[in-house]
Amino acid sequence: MRNTFSNSWELARASAQVLNRDRALVLFPLLSGVASVGLALSFLLPSLLVGGPEAIFRTSTSLGLVLGFLFYLAQYFVVFYFNAALVGAALIHLDGGRPTLQDGLRIASDHAVPILGYAAVSATVGLFLNSAGRRGGMLSRIGPSILGLSWTLATFLAVPVLVTRDVGPIGAVKESARLLRRSWGEQISGTVGMGLVFGLAGVLLGLVSVALFSIGALAGPFSMVPTVVILVFLWVLFALVTSALQGIYRAAVYRYAVTGQGSAEFAHLPLDEVVQTPRNL
Repeated sequence: MRNTFSNSWELARASAQVLNRDRALVLFPLLSGVASVGLALSFLLPSLLVGGPEAIFRTSTSLGLVLGFLFYLAQYFVVFYFNAALVGAALIHLDGGRPTLQDGLRIASDHAVPILGYAAVSATVGLFLNSAGRRGGMLSRIGPSILGLSWTLATFLAVPVLVTRDVGPIGAVKESARLLRRSWGEQISGTVGMGLVFGLAGVLLGLVSVALFSIGALAGPFSMVPTVVILVFLWVLFALVTSALQGIYRAAVYRYAVTGQGSAEFAHLPLDEVVQTPRNL
């Protein structure tokens, strides 16, 4: 991609424009985070039966494997469900509509079965890679890490496929991989570029956090509580916004890949450098 960082910055700005016009989109990663934390806490007590959360992936007992798979399945389903809601709502906006929270949740609920199937496939892959990566030395972790990265790239557009087409989880993975094969260099460059933009924003927020924490510490112990509250709020907001922007970006790339058209926010951007338009889809 030419001028990767510059283009990625513009893509991030365009995604931010969508989020600014439909701020309810940030509620989907918020709900996802709350549900994920609740699920993690619900698995904490059962995991103690096999020696704690870490032991789930180290043990070869049937109970440990079952608990590990169920944990992955539940977490993946929650993440994919709300990602599907976010992507579905974003696609409504990109098509000129004004989506609501209920619209996104309805789209995700209508595709709950294939989302669950996709979660099961991802849980199986995740459990295998996690278990393989935790056994042996550093060199033995290289293979699972490469496989994990390949899986992440191949399934980049699986959620948009699930919410827009009548396909199952395997079909969604195959279609996502097919889109990746057609434009792997451009798509990866765009994704990495967006990651760099968010990474830079995270570094800046980190510097601000250090400055605020230092000021709070110098001001005295009574100022630390509000300082910590403010910092936690800023980091949670940052996580929610970046997650929403990534979902919007993914929806925009998928929409352009299918239709060859950008929405009003993305019309002036070089989406053709992010994905080569497959007009015959």
